[in-house]
Amino acid sequence: MTPTANIEKWHSAWFGLALGCLLFVSAPRCEAQNLVPNPGFEETDTCQAILGLGGIHDWYSAYLTPDHLQSCLPYGSVNGLPLNFVTFQHAFDGNACAGILTYLEITGEEQREWLIVPLLQPMVPGQTYYCSMRANAAFGGNEQYPQIWLANSHVGMLFTTYDRHWYWGDPYPEPLNTAQVFYPQVLTDTVGWTLVSGSFVADSAYTYLMIGNFFSNTLTDTMHFADPSSVFPWYPRGYTLIDGVCVSANPNDCDMGQSVEEQEADLMVVYPNPARDVFSVRNGNGVQARVRDALGRLVWQGTVQGDDWGLQVAEWSRGSYVLQLERATERLNFKFVLID
Repeated sequence: MTPTANIEKWHSAWFGLALGCLLFVSAPRCEAQNLVPNPGFEETDTCQAILGLGGIHDWYSAYLTPDHLQSCLPYGSVNGLPLNFVTFQHAFDGNACAGILTYLEITGEEQREWLIVPLLQPMVPGQTYYCSMRANAAFGGNEQYPQIWLANSHVGMLFTTYDRHWYWGDPYPEPLNTAQVFYPQVLTDTVGWTLVSGSFVADSAYTYLMIGNFFSNTLTDTMHFADPSSVFPWYPRGYTLIDGVCVSANPNDCDMGQSVEEQEADLMVVYPNPARDVFSVRNGNGVQARVRDALGRLVWQGTVQGDDWGLQVAEWSRGSYVLQLERATERLNFKFVLID
């Protein structure tokens, strides 16, 4: 099934849901939904012992060859669950998950594998979205020479307005060094599934979700699972399992690791927009902040001081800017304009 067919199918389903909400006014109001199709990687056309995504529905590669791991295969199959070529792990939920290369450093190369999926409907600019997924660091497996000896940071979720379908022979893209939601610490748990979650305010009508490590090796932290001198051959690679992906405008739909009340209390607010002399951040004490101009150049960086903090911008050039705020696994981007 092509991505276009999937988008048309889900747009039709969404129209039917919206119509149902209008017709049955006496029923409870319609709630937000998970915008990610096939969030647990369960829907597929095949159960085949082969690396790659095979016949998985909706998801495809944004770069290189992510893997579809399934428990329907014989024990120990190359892409089976729980034992496969890189790890021993059960799916977080259901019978399948995805696996992606999230770090590689060999002869100067910086390779990554990126997953991509079209959202069931475009995001609404200005709307807050809540995102979560489960990640697990792979280690071991049943290969003769295990290839995964590193854990790495910055596994996350990046939203785009454009498709990024990868084809054989495409050049390796430059590191994007950004993501709306990511895990800043080294993801070291090889036993349990780590919750990666966060929220952000959409500044565009994003239509695609990508999953991977979008940061350069310089900005990515790693940890050795084994001493390089104790194993042969040594492959400095990190591989991460992904499951239970969720994106919703309703904070109750996705597992955020906090109650709704805590999330609302922690919600950062920026104002005014447009601004003239001062641009303020509320509920952001201690958050790392950067401001970039319309060309992406860094204009200012520092730390938000206090729960109602103002950035003096009276002497700045008039025009458009982006304020980037980071705390824990959360990264928020706010576009603002300075006027006379």
